[in-house]
Order: sequence, then C-alpha cells, then structure tokens
Amino acid sequence: MSFISLIFKNPFRNKSRAILAIIGIGIGIATIIALGAIMSGMTTALDDTLSAGGADFSILNKESDATGTPYGTATLDEGWLDTIKNISGVKNVEGVYIGMVPVENDPFSMLIGIEPNNDFNLSSMTMTMTGGRMIEDDSKELLAGKLALEKLNKSVGDEITIKNQKFTIVGSFESGDPSQDRGLLTSIKDVQKLVDDSGKVSIIYVYVDSGVDVNTITEKIDKEYGDNITTVTSITDIEMVAESLDMVNAASWGISLLAILIGGIGIINTMIMSVYERTREIGVLKAVGWKGIRILGMILGESLVLTITAGIIGSLIGIGGIELFTYLQIFGGMAPVYTIETFAQAFAVAIFVGLIGGFYPAYRASRLPPTEALRYE
Repeated sequence: MSFISLIFKNPFRNKSRAILAIIGIGIGIATIIALGAIMSGMTTALDDTLSAGGADFSILNKESDATGTPYGTATLDEGWLDTIKNISGVKNVEGVYIGMVPVENDPFSMLIGIEPNNDFNLSSMTMTMTGGRMIEDDSKELLAGKLALEKLNKSVGDEITIKNQKFTIVGSFESGDPSQDRGLLTSIKDVQKLVDDSGKVSIIYVYVDSGVDVNTITEKIDKEYGDNITTVTSITDIEMVAESLDMVNAASWGISLLAILIGGIGIINTMIMSVYERTREIGVLKAVGWKGIRILGMILGESLVLTITAGIIGSLIGIGGIELFTYLQIFGGMAPVYTIETFAQAFAVAIFVGLIGGFYPAYRASRLPPTEALRYE
C-alpha cells in the first residue's frame, strides 16, 4: 500500500472515533462560516444603504443617539440639505428618513421616507416598480417591498395600520436587496410625523458634479462642518457601527475558537489512540526502512485528513444552516454573503488544528524504537 493511500485510509480505521473528532472540528468550522456570512451580509447591506441611488457619499449626524435611530446616530435638521447643496462641486443632495416602526404583525418594519415629487425616484434607489403607481405627497400612501407584502399578507390596494394610522398600498417594488424588499416606502413627511421627528432626516445622500474629486468635497465638508456632521463613504467610516461590528466579530471568533479547541482536543486524543493501537505496525514500517521523518509525515497527514474533512463537512453545515435561517427570515430578510476570505480563514484554522493536534502523536510515533515496537502486543 502506498504512502498516500495509508494517510487517507488510516484515520478511518476506527470510524466512530474519527466521526466524533470530525464533528468536534466541524462545529467550529460551521460557526466560522455562518457567522462570517452574517457579518459580511450585514456590512454589505449597510454599505448598500449608504450608497443608495449611486450617491458619491453620505452625511450623518456626528452625535450618537441611544433611541435606536439608524446607525446609532441622531437625525439631522433639514436645513443641512441647502447648506451642503450650496457647496461648490455638489450636484444634488437628497434627504431620506429611515426608521424602524411596528406594522401590524411585524414589530420591526423598515420605513423609508422620501420626497415623492423630486428626482430621487425608485430607479435612483435601485428599486423597480412591480405594480401600482408612485406615491403622492401627504396622501397616506406607501409602496411595499416584495418581502413586506409576503410578510404582511397584503397586496396592492390593501390598507395597513402603522401606529394607529391607516395607509393605502398604492404600489409594490423589488430591489434584490432583502433588507429593502422587506421595507415600506412613503412620504418623508409622513414618516417624520409617525416617529415624531418633524423637520429631520436620517441620512443625506450627496452627488457631486462630473469630474469633481469626491475626496476634495468630503474633506471640505469635514473641515467646515466636522463638529456637527460626518461624511461617510462606507460603513467602516461610522465609528459606532464599526466598533459594534468589531465586537460582534470578536465574539463570533471567541465562540468559534472555543468549539475548535474542544475539537482539537478530540483530534489529539484520536491520533494518540491511533498511534498507541498501531505501535507494532509502526515498528514493522521502521524495521523495513521507514525513517522517523516519514512516520512523522504520515501521522501528521492523517491528522490533516481528519481536520480538512471536518472543514468540508463543517462548511456545508454552516451554509445549509444559514440558508435555512434565511429562508425562514430569521435574520429579518438580510442576505448572507459568502466570501473567499471566510472560507480561507475556516480552512486555515482547520489545517492549523490538524498540525498542532497531530504533532505530538506524530513525534511520539517517529521516536519509537523498532525493536520495542515489534515486541508490543
């Protein structure tokens, strides 16, 4: 039997022990994949919101707000719209209010408020009308996303109740972004009244003139108005959100590494028992000319086979679990994002655990004297 075939066959001689070791590592890998996909999905969804309509950058209030407003920042006075629009190089600005409100059987519906009569239409928000018509100002009308209609069991023409106020669904839209498709869109004035925040906006989208350097504009705004507002080009620019994402990421890695540690102990135990049970076999291999380094390579290879197998199975479990939760809308319509980096991290951890977990048993096997090993029963 060849060296390679031994590496692939030996780990599974004791199937129950191998399966337990694979499960231990697999749980950790599945956790890394699942939480990594969730984190990437959250970041992508937030970044998409910040660049809605192809905006060059966004503006938020620099002050934090503990009331649960978007991104953890306070709302902005509408007067900032004229201030920013009058800056040289700025082509257009749009104020949008994004709030979370209870809508019938959905306690956390995203309500998006826009100016119905200006150029900031659905196409600029990457939304496509799928039925009905556009809303009119101050008319208690709204558009509902595809997923929102399914969640609320409504259709165009139906009425829904938001904070004891009746709204008529006059149209539907679809964007391909689950977070938007789960939302409702209406007049910004209606949203301001519903959340009791008249004259305010959550976010300002800024569009610059063709050929104008975006960094020049953002630096100018930060220099002149940086005490009150902040320019944002991606979600990582928002300190509060970035810190929250870092905390979630650290927690997810802590959970993953705990599972990996438990699985790693299982790998060490599996490989030690494997070496112990094959002491005489290892003595025969050394007696026929196998060097210690070759024995060490074989045992390490067996350990890697177990952990890489666990990595593959864990990845499939992680993807399957996330897709199931997404189908059930456990994450509120957020779409997970799978990246090469996430899988690379997961398999790097698996390989590391395989090398560390297999080193001591491999070293012990490589140092066995042939004569003593052959006498072992």
